[in-house]
Amino acid sequence: MNSTVIILAAAIIYVAMYFTYGKSLQSKVVKADPNRPTPAHKLYDGVDYVPAHPVVLYGHHFASIAGAGPIVGPAVAMAWGWIPSLLWVWFGNVFIGAVHDYLALMASVRYDGKSIQWIAGKIMSKRTGIAFEVYIWFALLLVVAAFVAVTARLLVLTPQAATATLLFLIVAVILGWMMYKMNVNFYVATAIGLILLVVAVWIGFKNPLIFVPGQTDATSAAYTQAYHYWNIILMIYIIVASSLPVWVLLQPRDYLNAYILWFGLLIGGIAFIALAKPFEAPGFTMWSANVVGEQPSPFWPTVPLVIACGALSGFHSIVGSGTSSKQLDKEIHGLLVGYGGMFTEGFLSTVVITAIAVYGVKLTGLSANAVEWGTQYITKGGLGTFIGGYAQGLADMYGIDVTLGKTFATLWVSAFTLTSLDTATRLGRFAWQEVFGMVTDTSQGIWKILTNKWVASIIIAGLGTWMAWGAGYQVLWPAFAGMNQLLASIAMMTAALWAYKIQKAGTWSYAVLIPALFLWITVTAGLIWYIIVVPLKGSTLIAVKGSLLVGLVLNFLLAYDFYIAWKRPAEEYEAVPA
Repeated sequence: MNSTVIILAAAIIYVAMYFTYGKSLQSKVVKADPNRPTPAHKLYDGVDYVPAHPVVLYGHHFASIAGAGPIVGPAVAMAWGWIPSLLWVWFGNVFIGAVHDYLALMASVRYDGKSIQWIAGKIMSKRTGIAFEVYIWFALLLVVAAFVAVTARLLVLTPQAATATLLFLIVAVILGWMMYKMNVNFYVATAIGLILLVVAVWIGFKNPLIFVPGQTDATSAAYTQAYHYWNIILMIYIIVASSLPVWVLLQPRDYLNAYILWFGLLIGGIAFIALAKPFEAPGFTMWSANVVGEQPSPFWPTVPLVIACGALSGFHSIVGSGTSSKQLDKEIHGLLVGYGGMFTEGFLSTVVITAIAVYGVKLTGLSANAVEWGTQYITKGGLGTFIGGYAQGLADMYGIDVTLGKTFATLWVSAFTLTSLDTATRLGRFAWQEVFGMVTDTSQGIWKILTNKWVASIIIAGLGTWMAWGAGYQVLWPAFAGMNQLLASIAMMTAALWAYKIQKAGTWSYAVLIPALFLWITVTAGLIWYIIVVPLKGSTLIAVKGSLLVGLVLNFLLAYDFYIAWKRPAEEYEAVPA
């Protein structure tokens, strides 16, 4: 197998399924109407409810849902080999992830931008909504912890990207001010923003931000010290960024992120197509390769604990129903934003798998022997292998300096992780405020303190950073991914109920229900396996496994509520507005 075949196959699959399966969901399940007013217009407030250009919203949505997910997960899953990793990404994308994302977004649009957990409470029971809200807060806590760990590690090990990342944030603020306050022409503002972005990358390449000499050695004390510095910086950043109006940073930064994505995918995709490099990494290693917590991990049911956003992700339903639904200009734009955004993730994951399959043997020093790769890749490969492989591909194709290529690739990842961090913190604040809204009638004083936006943001950011402080992403990532994928199954069950009972989608409802049930069974089994098998110590044990246990209890409660709601007579749903 070679890189040309895989990249072209992915492109054909995604384009074909977008215009067939995706369009069918749009017409037969969602029944999108371009003339129906969206919440962005009906409830416009200039802060959260703001209609956005479809391309801008696509960029914001993709950047928010992606983070490091479609890169880290497949990069780690390569311990099983490139064949199972690729199949899970492709099939998961088409039949679960894209369906989940699109329907969560559009169900929210029909309920005035309400969250997926609010919708679950509306069409199942009040208890469901509360339990779902609590579950989501714990899931978002693990999102913050995992992405703080990943981002801090990236910025310590690639200090050139640290400089570029900080400058990129400044560029985004400038772009937002030009677009929303100075009313600069959209295309002129875009051109200025892109020029400043290129300058930021070049300055970063020439001026690395190093806190502690020797920090790029991941086994050194200097690395740990610099990692902790970045933990603190990231915590402060997400508290502030998550509280700003969306036009100040979120929308313009994510719009620029989309260009980073498109440019990165374009030059990377062209390089791997043109180079036609043969795959040197093994196609399949073993059923139980060393993956999760460096333990022998059976591909089923643990694969969703590793490949999170690349194939499907529950976090996407929170973003889609929490922020994107409030910015959708027309219903027909939802397919590009929700369905197209997930397919873009899948293509990115395909590029990641291809880069490692081509250059992984060279970069890790491992042979293509299945046993050696399956047992040792987890300690010698991973995210850094993708960054190195991608940079090497650019060097082989275009003659780009490898260090410059690594700087760009790391900025690519860190820009998305920062977006996911402050989006998760913002959504965690919303969830916290909704949960504690229950005490508003009994204790106004406590309610005002706990639901203050700064207090709510500090709590989730502080706890997430504490979890990342003493644990590596190798431990936090599977815990986050498991809670995240379980959230996807519950959100998809909610979407199936909405499609069947409210939208009257008939047999098309089972295109949502069947994948949801398969995913629920798989991830529930995977998380139980994680709790039993993966060794953790001290406060990390309490924080991570405690969060997972809470999540599993709520998960069974939510599944029971779904079963009861599905059996409820259809007549009881007639009065519910769609």
